[in-house]
Amino acid sequence: MVAIKAADAEAFIARPDAARPIVLVFGPDAGLARERAEKIIHASVDDPRDPFALARLEGDDLASTPSRLVEEAHTVPLFGGKRAIWVKAGSRNFAPAVEALLAAPPTECRVVIEAGDLRRNAPLRTMCEKSKAAAAIPCYADNARDVARLIDEELRVAKLTIAPDARSALAALLGGDRQASRGEIRKLALYAHGKGRVELDDVLAVCTDAATLALDAVVDAAFAGKAKDAEMQFARASAAGTSAGAIVAAAIRQVVQLHKARIAIDAGLSNDEALGAFVPPLHFSRRPLVESALAAWSTERLTRAMEQLAQTARDIRHMRAPLDSLSEPLAQRTLLSIATSARRAR
Repeated sequence: MVAIKAADAEAFIARPDAARPIVLVFGPDAGLARERAEKIIHASVDDPRDPFALARLEGDDLASTPSRLVEEAHTVPLFGGKRAIWVKAGSRNFAPAVEALLAAPPTECRVVIEAGDLRRNAPLRTMCEKSKAAAAIPCYADNARDVARLIDEELRVAKLTIAPDARSALAALLGGDRQASRGEIRKLALYAHGKGRVELDDVLAVCTDAATLALDAVVDAAFAGKAKDAEMQFARASAAGTSAGAIVAAAIRQVVQLHKARIAIDAGLSNDEALGAFVPPLHFSRRPLVESALAAWSTERLTRAMEQLAQTARDIRHMRAPLDSLSEPLAQRTLLSIATSARRAR
C-alpha cells in the first residue's frame, strides 16, 4: 500500500517521488487538497501557466473518454521540458481512466488527481493506494497545531505579531478549510497592516463568523462556571452589536446540546462519543470548557437551566419600550446565575 501518512505529506509534496508519477490528493478539506495539488504541480513543472507544460482535465470528461488520460500522460512536450496533468474530479466515475494509466504509468509526466472526500473502499482511492506507481495523500481538517502554524506563517510574511487572546479567538474561527483559513488570516493581516500587532478587536472586526465566536465564548464560559469570563465576554458581544435575545438563544442551543450529551454519558457513552454528536461539530478550541461544563452539570440541573433560559427568552420577547432596555441586564443576570450554579457544582 502506498498511502502517504499525514506526517510525511509535506515532505513528499515538497519533493515528489519520481518513482510515483501519479498522485491522488483527496479528503474532506477541499481547500487543503487544492493547495497541495498546486504545490505538487509547481514542484513538477517550470511554469504552470504554460499550456504546453500543464494540461488541465476534468474527471467528468474522462468518464466519457477514459483513453484520453493515458494519451495525454504519454504525450511528448512540443518544446521539451517537464510536463504535468492536473485532473479535477467531478460527479462521474472516471476510475477506468486512472486504472488504465496505472497499468502504463508515464515516465516523463506528473499526473495529479484532486478529489473530494473518498470512502476507504472507493475505487479511485483503493487503486491508487495499492499501486506502486501512485501515491495517495489524504487531506483532513487542520488540528490545533496546524492552525497555529498557519497563523504564524501568514503573519510572519505580513510582518505582524498577534496578542494571545487574539490568537485564541482567530484559531477558533479556522481549521475547516485550509484555503478559507488562509483567506481569513490574509484579510486580517491587510486590516492590521502597519499596526505591528494584531489585537482581539481586529479579529472581531474583520473575521467571518466573529459574532458566532463571541456567542460561543459567552455561553461556554457561563456553563463552565467562569462567571468573570462570562461577564467579560457578554460585554464584548453586546458592544459588537449582538442582541440580548441572540445571546440567550445561543445559550438555549448550548444547554440542549449539553443535555443530550449528559444523557448519552449517563447511558454509557464516553465523553468523546457524546461530544462528537454536537451539531455543528465542536471546534477543538471550545472542547476544554465544554468538557468542564459536562462534568459540572447533571441532567436534572441542565433541565432546570433550560427552563430558566426559556423563561428569560420569553420575557425578552414580550418587552416593549421603554422596558426593552432591560433585556440586556436580564440576559446577563441569567447567564451569571448559570455560571454561579456551575461553579458551586464544581
